[in-house]
Order: sequence, then structure tokens, then C-alpha cells
Amino acid sequence: MVNKVILIGRVGRDPDIRAFDAGAKKASFTLATSETFKNRDGVRSEQTEWHNIVLWRNAADIAERFVRKGSMLYLEGRIRYRSWDDASGNKRYTTDIECDVIRLLDKKGDGPQPGGVQPPVGGYNQPQPAAATPQNTAPISLPEEPDDLPF
Repeated sequence: MVNKVILIGRVGRDPDIRAFDAGAKKASFTLATSETFKNRDGVRSEQTEWHNIVLWRNAADIAERFVRKGSMLYLEGRIRYRSWDDASGNKRYTTDIECDVIRLLDKKGDGPQPGGVQPPVGGYNQPQPAAATPQNTAPISLPEEPDDLPF
């Protein structure tokens, strides 16, 4: 079974950072994703969805240091559903996206950077590049075979 979400969007508000007694840290903010399409009449329309984002530990540290309202992010995570009773006793529900991968997509100098601090290249949890291939490797050539395609 898979519960995987990938989002690319803009941050709607500065992250709310909370630190806990055990040293864990939580960052939460909203992210807007947009889709552009043509409706039945051929008129171009845009639909924006808002997502509640939650980051923990190291990802929350990255968000605290580098993420600001308007930042463009790539996020990977999972859907989490929560429910609680409000002050009036009504049952409330919300959907969060708990992310464990965050990549900052703003170009250097594009997004708001607090105190001139620059984000790490590629963001948090960036996959490492594959080992370099040897330069002396000759390309493989296949023998020419006639095809039977009519064009």
C-alpha cells in the first residue's frame, strides 16, 4: 500500500515553528498549488488548492531557516487525517500533508532569504549524484538492420 504525495507550490504564510521538550521541532504552513485549464467554453481558468503542510525535525529546521511566504517548494510526504472536538463540542476534521522531503526551488536571490543566509543546494534530503562514469568508455554501436516500417 502506498500513501505518497508530491507537491510543487508556493508557501501561503511564514512557517509556524514549535519546539517540544524532547528537542523535536515541528513546522507548519500552507502551500498553494494551481492548475490551469480551458473550460467547456474555451476560456482559460485557474484552480488553486490549499494544503496544510507539516514538517518535523531536520525538515522543520530547514523550513525555519529558509522558507518564507511566497517561497516555491517541492515537497514529498504522506496524507494524514486528524479529527478533534472544538470548544463547542463539534467534531472537526482536517487533512495534513506530513512531508519528509523538502527542496527549495527559488533561484539564489529570488526568494526571501532571512539575514542573507543561502539555502543548501537542492534543499533538504537531496539525492546524491550517481558516481561519475569513466571518460574512456567507448559508445556502443549496434549493427544497422533494415526496419519494416513503411515510413
